[in-house]
Amino acid sequence: MRYMQPYRARIFAALAFLFLYSGLQVSGPLLTKLAVDRYLAPTGQRLLLDPMLAADPFTGLTQIAALYLLVLAGIFITEFAQLYLMQYVGQLAMFDLRRELMAHMQKLDLKFFDHNPVGRLVTRLTTDVDVLNDLFASGLVTILGDLLTLTFIVAAMLQMSLGLTVIMLAVLPFVVWATARFRTSVSGSYRRIRVAIARINAYLQEHITGMTVLQLFNRESKSTAEFEEINKQHMIAFKDSIGAYGWFYPVVEFLAYLSLAMILSYGGFRVKGGLLSLGVMVAFLQYGLRFFRPIQDLSEKYNILQAAMASAERIFNLLDTPATIVAPTAPLAFPDTEASIVFDQVWFAYKDEDWVLRDLSFTIHPGETVAIVGHTGAGKTTIISLLLRFYDVGRGAIRIGGVDIRDMDPLVLRRHFGVVLQDPYLFTGTIADNIRLGTETVKLEDIADAAEQVNLTDFIRTLPEGFNQPIRERGASLSTGQKQLISFARALAHRPRFLILDEATSSVDTETELRVRRALEQMVKGRTSIVIAHRLSTIQRADRILVMHKARLRESGTHQELLAGRGLYWKLYQLQYQDQEDGISREVAHDEAFVG
Repeated sequence: MRYMQPYRARIFAALAFLFLYSGLQVSGPLLTKLAVDRYLAPTGQRLLLDPMLAADPFTGLTQIAALYLLVLAGIFITEFAQLYLMQYVGQLAMFDLRRELMAHMQKLDLKFFDHNPVGRLVTRLTTDVDVLNDLFASGLVTILGDLLTLTFIVAAMLQMSLGLTVIMLAVLPFVVWATARFRTSVSGSYRRIRVAIARINAYLQEHITGMTVLQLFNRESKSTAEFEEINKQHMIAFKDSIGAYGWFYPVVEFLAYLSLAMILSYGGFRVKGGLLSLGVMVAFLQYGLRFFRPIQDLSEKYNILQAAMASAERIFNLLDTPATIVAPTAPLAFPDTEASIVFDQVWFAYKDEDWVLRDLSFTIHPGETVAIVGHTGAGKTTIISLLLRFYDVGRGAIRIGGVDIRDMDPLVLRRHFGVVLQDPYLFTGTIADNIRLGTETVKLEDIADAAEQVNLTDFIRTLPEGFNQPIRERGASLSTGQKQLISFARALAHRPRFLILDEATSSVDTETELRVRRALEQMVKGRTSIVIAHRLSTIQRADRILVMHKARLRESGTHQELLAGRGLYWKLYQLQYQDQEDGISREVAHDEAFVG
């Protein structure tokens, strides 16, 4: 109801049209009764009062026909207005709901997305919202319309003949029983249908995104079999609902015609005996046809309501999911002056007490370039996620300029960091759009300057439209190295005070790495920088190197100091360069043998 509140004027107008529509629905049989009793089959008493009725009924029938035409026109206008207004209100409400869902999801922390597949979330914003739209547009108000129509019909029938009304309502308990059985059988299948649709969307999203790997490992037949099983569950759930529909409508229709047959029998004897006019019976036959149609519609609307309840439950569970990473009530300002980054006895676990970081303490001074190395799973990327407050620390604190980052607004905190990730992500749009990312303060001159610094300009010159060159989804038309250079330009164009490079050169070729390495020398000047790298060649000139091992900080020092210590870093260096030397030796031996 909160989403309909802003549009209450349109809703009240729709209700007014609905009230008129329900009243007009009752008018048709009344006009038919009038035409039959006064002009087509007038009783003897009425003929005695007005002999001209039998002699010249044309004028009266013409007037009634014209009135009937006006009623039909009124029904058309009121039904159109009511449907248009409610469909329009439904779209406006769903627009607001989708906007709120998207805005809320962007506030949720990464832990939420770690446990919720993308396909399931897409289903919430698409299919589930569409079901709620059906409830808004053709459910709530039309249920009221059906109830109004039934009320008006019963009132009109009671006024004309109590006996025929009782006969009409005699089958109502059986209709109620059939409707209750129908609702019970179909509600469970609707829930299963929604769950199956979410599973289908999640599976499709995952496998379409990973199509390269799927085809590379010849997994097409296995994927098809898995999808067939998921799709089968959806089909079975739908078959149950089809079965319920298959018996319900014939049962209600049978009961409707049964009541009409009883009216015809009872009313026929009453008409023959002169106790009932023919017009009343004709009107009752018309009311009988109109009486059961709203009952069928109510059952259909109940199904819409059931489906909407299931969808609403999932939608509002998502909206009610609290964001754990939020700005404090009175956030502290980000330090304006040069500031150190301090990790003070930081502990962190993604789940329970399975610690990814243990008692981590170090300081990064202003303007210093610090590299973080270690084996996979040592906690390097987690350090960055905590610094940017994608997750909150379990114990300890992270401070920038003496201010705990939990006392800052996360949006303000992240604004001061430029980040380049291992897997560059590009959006559909142009190259300029992907560098700017909607930041209005980033001008075209800033984009060009950033591209020049990271050696991207030569590539841009080869494009027909330069920075306005369109990019397909995830940068499908670009190489990995080109996408990574765009990510570098994106980080620099925003002029960050702090720079974070997370395995930024691991996915580029040697030539591109040399170009990027020269660009890095320019990028880190005057900035506090954190570099995570597996390739030790990229971090040898760092002011300090932190060596992570099994969730703890084991060593810290310059490249030469760590080599002299002959500890973990020395072992990593030996392993990496021994592999390279062995590879070069094998390559030389192969070339010599080939030449020989």
